[in-house]
Amino acid sequence: MKKIIRKLNKNSKYSYSVNLPKEIIEKYGWKNKQKLTIEDNGRGVLEIKDWRNPKK
Repeated sequence: MKKIIRKLNKNSKYSYSVNLPKEIIEKYGWKNKQKLTIEDNGRGVLEIKDWRNPKK
C-alpha cells in the first residue's frame, strides 16, 4: 500500500477533518456527502467504512 501523508485541519472548536485523495474515493465508489463510519481501533488506527442503513 502506498503511504499518503495528509494534514489534520481544524474546522471549528469541536471538529477536525482530513482530506482523502481522489484516487481512494474513486476506488471505493464513494460520492459527495456520502455517510461513512469511523471506528477507533486503538494505537492510532482509524477504520473508515461505508455506512450501511441497519433498517434495510
